Amino acid sequence: MFEVSLEGGGTLQLHGRLDAAEADKLREACAEITGSCDVDMAKLNYISSAGLGVLIATQRRLSESNHRLRIINPRPHIRELFDLAGLEHVFDVL
Repeated sequence: MFEVSLEGGGTLQLHGRLDAAEADKLREACAEITGSCDVDMAKLNYISSAGLGVLIATQRRLSESNHRLRIINPRPHIRELFDLAGLEHVFDVL
């Protein structure tokens, strides 16, 4: 199960397993983001390539207006995925 919420203050909270079947939930939430935003992954257990694709597309859209997504609190195995995929050059990963 996957849950996503956009908190006041511009933080996108991700919870659970983000697989291809759940990517549309993230896409809908990301469509509401118009400025720089933190994506809190502290409670995210898994992210598929479909989920990564949504985040990359959102980053590209935001970068056109000089905004960014910042990945915060990724669990070690998700941080490793970002590193292996070279995404630390696309996102600020903290």
